[in-house]
Amino acid sequence: MIPAPNPLRGEAALVVGGITCVLRPTFENLVLAESELGSLFALVERAAQGGLTLTEMTALLWHCLPAQGRPERVAVGQAVLAMGLVEAIGPVRTVLAQVLQGET
Repeated sequence: MIPAPNPLRGEAALVVGGITCVLRPTFENLVLAESELGSLFALVERAAQGGLTLTEMTALLWHCLPAQGRPERVAVGQAVLAMGLVEAIGPVRTVLAQVLQGET
């Protein structure tokens, strides 16, 4: 059984291939995302200006999935497209809010 996401820890859910996955923006996950995407603060600014790309959204969400049992990145991208960019910004916003707010 997959645990429910805890919004107090900045977690969100993402359905990939019919399986609900919990996004966990841990320090390690965010460091890996930042090494690929560049500054997370710059990413937040691009998101606020509506300039976040599909590639960036997919990479950020993929890095925030637990490494064990993580679906392939292309499956995460397909999940983002299936839900639509407007709906997909919800989990992205949750992760980015955690970056800005830190642990509560």
